[in-house]
Amino acid sequence: MQTPQFLFFKRPWWGVMALTFAAFIFNTTEFVPVGLLTDIGESLHMRPTDVGVVMTIYAWTVSIASLPLTLFVREVERRALLMRVFIVFILSHVVVGIAPNFEILVLGRIGVAFAHAVFWSISIPLVVRLVPPDGERRALAMVSIGTSVAMVAGVPIGRAIGDALGWRATFQVIACAGVLGMAALWVTLPKLDSQGSGSLESVPILLKRRMLVVLFIVTVLTVCAHFAAYTYLEPFARLITHASSGEVTFLLVLFGAAGVPAAFCFSRPYAKGPRRFLLATVFAIACCLTLLWPCAQYFGVLSALLLVWGIAIICFGLAMQAQVLRLASDAQDLAISMFSGLYNIGIGGGALLGKLVAHDIGLDWIGAFGAMVAAAGTLLCGLAFAASRRYALNRGPE
Repeated sequence: MQTPQFLFFKRPWWGVMALTFAAFIFNTTEFVPVGLLTDIGESLHMRPTDVGVVMTIYAWTVSIASLPLTLFVREVERRALLMRVFIVFILSHVVVGIAPNFEILVLGRIGVAFAHAVFWSISIPLVVRLVPPDGERRALAMVSIGTSVAMVAGVPIGRAIGDALGWRATFQVIACAGVLGMAALWVTLPKLDSQGSGSLESVPILLKRRMLVVLFIVTVLTVCAHFAAYTYLEPFARLITHASSGEVTFLLVLFGAAGVPAAFCFSRPYAKGPRRFLLATVFAIACCLTLLWPCAQYFGVLSALLLVWGIAIICFGLAMQAQVLRLASDAQDLAISMFSGLYNIGIGGGALLGKLVAHDIGLDWIGAFGAMVAAAGTLLCGLAFAASRRYALNRGPE
């Protein structure tokens, strides 16, 4: 028989907090190379922009693996599945932590990417299942805080550990954090059978939902635009703004810190106009990328821009997740796995685009090229919402 103390930890919001901590760990490890590109490059005798391709490999591995892995594990009880996911996560970080060359580093990151693919496919639907219906947006916002705190604390702390002990130590510490996350999920989550996970037959059904497909395309474009610049923010700040190491760390912290108030404030403005809110976030990202180079001439102005940019990208992710869950309520795990896969196609494409622009045109142009991609996402999103509104008006009342 379970003790009352153990039952206390099974309360729904404890499970949400444990998943938030897990999200923090996963997002820290996904984005921490952004703050370590120079250190990794020097250690492996590579240019920082060449090391950036590890972001592309990681992201595209997630995108390729998300759907098949989600289908493969769709019948597995969710708490047990999360334990297996974290075992793969921890062991893969051990490999990265001892990697003597770039090839072994990539191999370890691919293992982490497999764990990432499954975690994000099931975590968002799990959060929604744990809480009452009126707590859904609050629960999603809490998990998003894990993403924000990863940028506020995880990436800068990872960078600080790398500066002090070497970049390999950063990934070894993340492996230890993975052990803590695994324990927290085991203690706080009840056994949860697979539910609403969908099947292979659900894929063509989802792809027939035109608005869902449009939002998937907008996701790829917007995320690609964002990561074309964000992936190389560290060398950009060093070489264009001439920021010191401490100032670069400050910028990374500031960017992530912006997401915390954004996550807290998301619920109310989104509820007033979900589509307007989503369109506004895509437009704001396009504007921030357009202004990146002009603002980079002054450290204070760049800091203010990153604050707005950080708010916009977090709000975009929250709004898009909420829309996907609403449009695919009959196959949420599958839809979120597709969203996660496409999000990571955008991450990988953005990292690759930024690398090509930095090499062939110049690092100072990464924002401009990202802005063009974001503008395409803004236009597509606006046209789709306008067409949907006209269609609803023409149909009239049933």
